[in-house]
Amino acid sequence: MSTAPTSPILEAKHAKVMAIWLLSVAAMVLFMVILGGLTRLTHSGLSIVEWKLFTGWIPPLNEADWETLFAKYQNFPEFHKTNPDMDVQGFKGIFWLEFVHRFWGRLLGFAFFLPFATFMIRGWVTPIKGLFWKLVGLLFLGGSQGVMGWFMVMSGMVDRPDVSQYRLTAHFGLALLIIVALIWVAMNLLNKAPHDSHHQDAGRLSCASKGLFFLTFLTALSGGFVAGLDAGFAYNTFPLMDGELIPSDVFVYDPWYLAAFEDIVTVQFNHRTLAELTLVMVMIVWFKSKSRHLAPRTRRAINALGIMACLQVTLGIFTLLLVVPVSLASLHQIGAVVLLSLATWTMHELRSS
Repeated sequence: MSTAPTSPILEAKHAKVMAIWLLSVAAMVLFMVILGGLTRLTHSGLSIVEWKLFTGWIPPLNEADWETLFAKYQNFPEFHKTNPDMDVQGFKGIFWLEFVHRFWGRLLGFAFFLPFATFMIRGWVTPIKGLFWKLVGLLFLGGSQGVMGWFMVMSGMVDRPDVSQYRLTAHFGLALLIIVALIWVAMNLLNKAPHDSHHQDAGRLSCASKGLFFLTFLTALSGGFVAGLDAGFAYNTFPLMDGELIPSDVFVYDPWYLAAFEDIVTVQFNHRTLAELTLVMVMIVWFKSKSRHLAPRTRRAINALGIMACLQVTLGIFTLLLVVPVSLASLHQIGAVVLLSLATWTMHELRSS
């Protein structure tokens, strides 16, 4: 491993290369989220009933392979309760999306680990520097996501041919956490300190940006419960739900404390409310930023956040009104990730230290 001293200019170049690498990996995780959402929307996620970490790279190569995989699929509840009339050709239709989803996950692991190892060997990252442990943490999160994905799939292979909304949301939430962490570390490499020239004005918005980030994250997680319970297929009107602004049967569930996670009415109402609150808070931060002296890059982050928040709410409304078409639902999920990424950028720009 190289340990030769480097000049500040060379270190800056190394930091830029690693930042681009991390942002590229974040983009790959976003694509992974898109694939995962599509497998959910097309009911393809339970088509592969085994988790083969090292041999799962190779798809079926002949009809015998297809027959073997289909026979295994026939032993699980989804075939008996949802697809009893399915044949091998129909199985192929749900297999490929899940296969590509898992294949991309494996590829993502290599896209992170191999450059990381290369940077270590070349001496760009050493154990005595904080960056090393951050990258190790990211590697651990990535591995945990693979385990969480299989843990989620297992929940749909017992009695009910549908994955647990709790595990689905945990899987989605962990993907969001990985993207946020990748972006944050990358931005630290590009900008190691806040801008002193606008520190005072930015500081006034710093707390608001943190609150906005957590609200955006919470809203995205609530969307995971909507997806897990297929709650978007009910109450397809806006702004009213069943003719009411606040449904009379919201939180009417036994036990009441599980309503936010298991009751379709409450889950959809919470997601609507959180989305509206997020939009309002984004607009407040945007208006307040107009009277502050901020760096151009910081202002671009806030402007992009405002535009994306409006677009995301619009996508959510049309996804609901049109009864969850796959294309719009997928775009809405992408929008959630992009919005959270922009909230991360904004929070990073407005950090006080």
